[in-house]
Formats: sequence, C-alpha cells, structure tokens
Amino acid sequence: MQRTDLSHLLDISRQFQIHGEILHAEPCKVGHINETYTATYDQGGTQVRYIHQRINHEVFKDPAGVMDNLLRVTTHLRRKLAEAGVKDLTRRALTVIPTNDGASFHKTRDGEFWRTFVFIERVRTFEAVETVAQAFEAGRAFGEFQSLLVDLPGKRLAETIPHFHHTRRRFDAMVAAAQSDKANRAVTAKAEIEWALKQENAVDTVLDALAKKRIPERITHNDTKFNNVMLDLDTRKAMCVVDLDTVMPGTPLYDFGDMVRTTTSPTMEDELDLSKVKMQMQMFKALARGYLGTAGKFLTKNERALIAFSGRLITLTIGLRFLTDFLKGDVYFRVHRPQHNLDRCRTQFRLVESIARQEEAMQKFADGL
Repeated sequence: MQRTDLSHLLDISRQFQIHGEILHAEPCKVGHINETYTATYDQGGTQVRYIHQRINHEVFKDPAGVMDNLLRVTTHLRRKLAEAGVKDLTRRALTVIPTNDGASFHKTRDGEFWRTFVFIERVRTFEAVETVAQAFEAGRAFGEFQSLLVDLPGKRLAETIPHFHHTRRRFDAMVAAAQSDKANRAVTAKAEIEWALKQENAVDTVLDALAKKRIPERITHNDTKFNNVMLDLDTRKAMCVVDLDTVMPGTPLYDFGDMVRTTTSPTMEDELDLSKVKMQMQMFKALARGYLGTAGKFLTKNERALIAFSGRLITLTIGLRFLTDFLKGDVYFRVHRPQHNLDRCRTQFRLVESIARQEEAMQKFADGL
C-alpha cells in the first residue's frame, strides 16, 4: 500500500458490515483530498468490490456533518429513483455500507475517519470532456442530481466547507494578499492583479440575488468536474454522480458555472499557451441542452437568466483563488513548477474573457431551450 499499510486497512475493513474475506486492495489514483482504496472480497465464491476511504478531516472539519449530508442525500436519491421505476439502483446512486454498530463512518483511536461504499461496476470516468455527447451527459447528470434533491426533507444540510463559492470573500482575500505581499510576488502578478480589480462589478451579482431572495437557496453538488460523473461502459450514458462531500446549500448557478469552466475549454486549467484557451460554443450548447433538459423543470426565471453569467462568475472565482495562493506563496494548491498557480490564474482569466465575449449568445441559446 502507498499510504495506509495493508494490515491497517484490514483492520478498518472489519469495522464494516461486509461479509466475506478480503482478497486484496489497491489505492485509487483519482482524487487529491481523501485517501481511497478499492478492496476485493470473496463472498461465497463471487468476487465483490468495495471502496474504503479515509476522510481528510483537515479539509472537511466536520466529518460527521459530511456523512450526515451524504447519507441523507444518497438515501433520498435511491428512493426517488426507485419511485420513478429506475433499475440497477446500486449503480445509479452511491451506497454507504454501515459500520458494525450501524454508523455511517468509523473513527479510529488515532482520530481517522473511514467510510465504505459499494464499488460501482461497469462504469468509467474521464478527466476531461472529449466530445459534445459527453458534455451533454455531464449537464444531464448534474441537472438530474439537483432535480432529485429539490424536495429533500428535514433540516438544512451542513455547510461542509463554509463560503466555498463566496466570490466576494475570494475577491477580498486576493486584495488582502496583494497588499500584504508576504511572498514578494505582487510585482510578478501586477497585470493579473490589475485585471482582477476591474472585475469587481461582477463579484456580488449572485450573492445579492440570494440575499434579496430573487433566487432561492437549493441543494447543490459544488464540485461539478466531469470526472465526478460515471459513464456506463456500454451505453456511454451518465449513471451516477460521485464525490458528494461538498453537497450542501448553494445555488444551481455555481454548479452550472463550474461545468462551463471545466467542460467548454479544450485546455487544461494550467495551459501555458493562452491562445488555445477559449469557450467553445458547441460544447456549451450540448452542456446547456443536457442540463436544462433536467434542471429546467425546477429552475426559476431569475435563475435561468443568470445561466451564461454563471460560467464567467465561477471561472473568475477560481482564478482569484489561484492568484491569491500564488501571492501567499503557494500554501493551498499543490504546485509542480515555479509560478504554477499564476499560470492557472492566467488560464482562468483568459477563459473569463472568452466567456464574456460570447455571453450574450450563450444566454440567448439557453433562453430558447
């Protein structure tokens, strides 16, 4: 094992209601926050796989709140899908395996938090969207996810990372980092800082709409990268949305905006050749068709009016986070080369410009759906 040794993982596995003998386990290479392993068990001569995962409680300060959210959400999703006559439920929604005492997670003596899921078979994920058909499936999957959770009963979900997409806080943090300049990098990022300061008029648009109740607070995923959608190996259709730790109160605009950011540009988020960074209209159209085909059932007129703008806002927000981290000395995001965070920031800001140039056409298309 790379991080947790096998003997420790074997001990963890015994804490959950899994019948059979564990045969082997290997670390998953996907994901950068939680420590994840795929474990294979022999159950009566049939090999069955599960996911064992250690929750990173440095990032998620309230693991119990994370798991309460996750259990409520996945239980509700399966119930709604079953009511709609959907089959193969263990491949359509995550299934949490309880501990031996019926809890949703196990806390070790060393203060580690572990959970277990049923492994979803015959699916795959992609790090980036490759076709318009995939963009459509991404939009459809996250739109359906939001739609199924509109009527989630009970108390308000916990905020697993408070103020996660709060653009005003991100903007103010960038300004403070530039003024303090603890890493002596403000001169290097002078052009990016000046450009960002000119975007302040966009910062409060969605926050003000929420505060004045022009748009409602809803349950959203908040991490809508394409690799969080599992596609069926045979049909290539979206089966399941995963990575639910950031599911919490928010606005669907944050989810759709991040889909625009991560789906419509042909480059990685740290592309050095900025001439390649652009919002591709054909990808946006496929994404919007898929998303509004499912989420359009519950979105209000005011929410729909900000569909195109949301892509610009969230891309700006992420760019501000990269710029802030660069100014602070790369204390949050992992970097792999000098000025990596500044490169990431520049890519996001260039994409903001591309979205802004096409925003009117984007909104016109969405209005027609």
